[in-house]
Amino acid sequence: MPVPEAVLPDLDQVLHDVADYARPYAVDGHVADYIPVLAESDPGRFGMAAVELDGTEHTVGEVDEPFPIQSISKVFSLVLAMQKADAAEGVADELWSRVGREPSGDPFNSLVQLEHESGIPRNPMINAGALIVDDVLLDHCEDSLHSTLELLETLTGEPVEVDKQVLDSEQGAAHRNRAMANLMASFGNLRHPSDEVVDAYTRACAISMTTRQLARTTRFLANDGVEPDTGKRILSPAHSKRVAAIMFTCGTYDAAGEFAFQVGLPCKSGVAGGIISLVPRHLGVCVWSPPLDTAGNSLAGRVALRRFVERCDLSIV
Repeated sequence: MPVPEAVLPDLDQVLHDVADYARPYAVDGHVADYIPVLAESDPGRFGMAAVELDGTEHTVGEVDEPFPIQSISKVFSLVLAMQKADAAEGVADELWSRVGREPSGDPFNSLVQLEHESGIPRNPMINAGALIVDDVLLDHCEDSLHSTLELLETLTGEPVEVDKQVLDSEQGAAHRNRAMANLMASFGNLRHPSDEVVDAYTRACAISMTTRQLARTTRFLANDGVEPDTGKRILSPAHSKRVAAIMFTCGTYDAAGEFAFQVGLPCKSGVAGGIISLVPRHLGVCVWSPPLDTAGNSLAGRVALRRFVERCDLSIV
């Protein structure tokens, strides 16, 4: 169902009300501790930004505090792969023969599901699926990290960098990701050495951005694939729609159904506490609060997005 062409309320006031409502929920979550540097995150941090297609920004909280984007990077890796598919025949067919497009129903780093399904990950938004996307990008990008940073800088209009401390911590804790890569290699579903693929994945996860910047990044998906500030086409309308659809159905791991029920917008979360979202033809949105729920999504972030769409009547369902 399309988003109605309604007049937006006072978004500055809405965001302040949303923040006041959502912040207390963070006490029931837990910061990610399997990556050592994330275990040091301040659970009291909170930021939320909504950026309109015309560039008007609405913010509340610590929206200019950088944090590692973690699995939010999976969206932009998929965007790069879809750009290659727009440019050359066969890339999309190759990708979708090696990774599915269905919700996982299992944790984002499940080995059991991967074993059961013969090394074919359910979707590109879980770790195993992102590793396949990165494997494809190694064939089609001279330097996939450079391409990702270049894309993000185009979308934000600002420099974007990797946090070296986060990268070191991420690589030291990548045992399960290496296990998934090796398992997929054993089924013949990995083309490059597993260490190269895992390295590409962890580097993208260690990119550091702010809530304000991340809210800008999804506006092209809300605008049929065109970055609204520059008019540059990032993706074809068809592939833009497909990326947003995968975010909607798979972007919040095995809580995707709950997000669809409560929020009703395409979303993608990361274990540092960020969640990006978009409202077609209206906004790019990001919320950040480090404590997570049991599925690995920001607890206060989910509550904030639910409250936001209720106040603005912007859900797509």
